[in-house]
Amino acid sequence: MTAASKEIVADAADRLFTAIEKGDVAAVDRMWSEDITVWRAGARRDSSAPDGKARALRVIDWFIGATTERHYEILDRQFFEGGFVQQHVLHATGHAGQSISMRVCIVIRVGPNGRLDRIDEYFDPAEIAPLMG
Repeated sequence: MTAASKEIVADAADRLFTAIEKGDVAAVDRMWSEDITVWRAGARRDSSAPDGKARALRVIDWFIGATTERHYEILDRQFFEGGFVQQHVLHATGHAGQSISMRVCIVIRVGPNGRLDRIDEYFDPAEIAPLMG
């Protein structure tokens, strides 16, 4: 399988973060391959097929539902063949007015069709605690 071009990867990155900012879970679902593998800090194992996509989408759905607004402050984005590494600060506001500014490093692999195949997300899980309750 050939890797996605830099243009396809850049477009996928922009569409993903815009969809989350807008709260569009359906758009995120369409962007992810059916057998996407997701790993996030604090997880003991990858979320992968057969139920990995559904589990990862539940996390996105929860996050969007727990917040009234979301914004990515992109600090750096570097491309590699078939993917990218991005450092950003995720700013979000919860329904009770609580806010987070969470520093994240994310590594995403994009297939030649522009759909995301793998996500590895590094952050301090304690930083999302204000949204938990």
